Amino acid sequence: MRRDVFQAIADPTRREIIYLLSTGNMTLNKIAENFSISRPAISKHIKILTECGLVIINQQGRERYCIANNKPLKEVRDWVQHFDKFWDKKLNSLKNYVEGKNDK
Repeated sequence: MRRDVFQAIADPTRREIIYLLSTGNMTLNKIAENFSISRPAISKHIKILTECGLVIINQQGRERYCIANNKPLKEVRDWVQHFDKFWDKKLNSLKNYVEGKNDK
């Protein structure tokens, strides 16, 4: 099942995993050391991150390394920036209107 990036980043644990992986590749065990939840719970979070393309698993011998793939996050950032510009324009118009009213 292909998951949505928004679904993945909605969970604080998954956001923290993405943050950890932004500092470098880590094994599943190394990731799990940073949380108070079980290793199977971390594996489920990693699975969701993998399904939406935010994490890539690379098998090296017996170890599985998680690698961050930030491309989906960049796509979300680009999408959100459109709305930032839209609201900035609207709020600046409102500010100009209000300030203009106060001058009279």
